[in-house]
Amino acid sequence: MDAIHPQTTALIRKLESIAPLAPEEKAALLRLPLRLKTVAADQDIVREGDTPSECCLVVEGFACRYNTTAEGKRQILSFHISGDIPDLQSLHLSVMDHNLGTLVPSKLAFIQHDDLRSLMRNYPRLGDLFWRDTLIDAAIFRQWIVGLGRREAHGRIAHLLCEVLVRLRAVELAEDHAFTLPVTQAELAGALGISTVHVNRVLQELRAENLIAWRGNTLKVLDWEGLQKAGEFDPTYLHLVKHEAL
Repeated sequence: MDAIHPQTTALIRKLESIAPLAPEEKAALLRLPLRLKTVAADQDIVREGDTPSECCLVVEGFACRYNTTAEGKRQILSFHISGDIPDLQSLHLSVMDHNLGTLVPSKLAFIQHDDLRSLMRNYPRLGDLFWRDTLIDAAIFRQWIVGLGRREAHGRIAHLLCEVLVRLRAVELAEDHAFTLPVTQAELAGALGISTVHVNRVLQELRAENLIAWRGNTLKVLDWEGLQKAGEFDPTYLHLVKHEAL
């Protein structure tokens, strides 16, 4: 009998947030061979120029995609939570064109490309779901580009906080309007193209407007409609089918 890997339940939750899964598809995902690894904070998982033979599933923790300039300045391209496979494109693009790293201590599961390809051959609809997931990634990138190019810092941060809350709720990792956000102000600055000082100023404004409360790693949205308005946030681009109204 094939081994069962309960760590894959994170992936199942993620896929079920964007499409229904049949019982046999869930069973096949649970049987995926995994290599588990606990990785410290601020460590690269895969680097630009690597030619990986496996994909990384975030089981627990927080990760990010990023690139660096020749001067060593880092631009964070996306944040990744439990259930995400942020390097799924390495199945078809043999050379990594960006870096993937942890932001906090994280539990990761590595899946061989050959095992993923076999899964998709045997369960073609799962292949369709992985393709849908990469398309949603692209939709998120488009929203981030709009934010970087056209929104003021206040709107950028508000939009990002709305996005993270909705994504975490979709995989059952947020309680009501509160969630763990283990991201530093410097990392927010690296994602939003503004200075750390500017991030701090905007967060103080959001607090003063009674839109959010942020203590330690716990962020609570106090006024969801107000935060949505501040960030011009519409969750349509996340293409969730398992989404509860906030």
